[in-house]
Amino acid sequence: MNAPRHELEVGDLVQFVDPKGRRYQATLRTGGQFHTQSGFVEHDDVVGLPDGSTVRTSRGQSLVVLRPTLADFVFKMPRGAQVIYPKDLGPILLLADIGPGVRVLESGIGSGALSMALLRAGAHVVGYEVREDFAERAGANVERFLGPGVADRYRVELRDTYEGIDERDLDRVVLDLPEPWRVVPHAVGALRPGGIILAYTPSVVQVVQFRESLDPGRFTGVETIEVLQRSWHVEPPSVRPDHRMVAHTGFLTVARRLADPE
Repeated sequence: MNAPRHELEVGDLVQFVDPKGRRYQATLRTGGQFHTQSGFVEHDDVVGLPDGSTVRTSRGQSLVVLRPTLADFVFKMPRGAQVIYPKDLGPILLLADIGPGVRVLESGIGSGALSMALLRAGAHVVGYEVREDFAERAGANVERFLGPGVADRYRVELRDTYEGIDERDLDRVVLDLPEPWRVVPHAVGALRPGGIILAYTPSVVQVVQFRESLDPGRFTGVETIEVLQRSWHVEPPSVRPDHRMVAHTGFLTVARRLADPE
């Protein structure tokens, strides 16, 4: 994996942050301009600057320019389906034990937020998606954020996971589907012994039905968690939890595939 670059270059996706914390994203182009209500910035004046520099618009407003994080990009990227929130993406990577070289089937790829997290962790991802517009949007988002270099580790097929999985000896099956229990019989044949299946589901009714589909003779270590995120207001002497929080988004249920009995 290449070392991160510090200087901004043509073709980089960048994020401009104004004094009020508002964030705007743009891809640097030769001769391009970034426009706001407070003036514009020439892309050529940004190219070559260190990541995290401060620039000024034509009207003198200061903007901080940074490469966006994955969480930044997920909230700003074009999307059709509801994305999996960053607060859930991190736990998914840990619960599914995603790492370099891990072979993952992802089904229900939506706008590509989870695909990006899996790929950046080094996984090889095959995506099953029934909607062509979602598949195209996910592919475009993945390439815009991660670049074309991940193309050899990412393949999206227009197909229905409920009808079967062609891949074999998968390390992981990760599902963001309304009825993940319908995939379980196919996952039994697709997952290697010790492999992991994980389902992201909004409702507890879905959790119960998914867990009931996990035959104890085939799966072990079944666990369901929910991740809540509460930020804090820290401006001494006022230090308190914020009035709003990112509460329920979805449940994460994970299990491991047992070896077949001899």
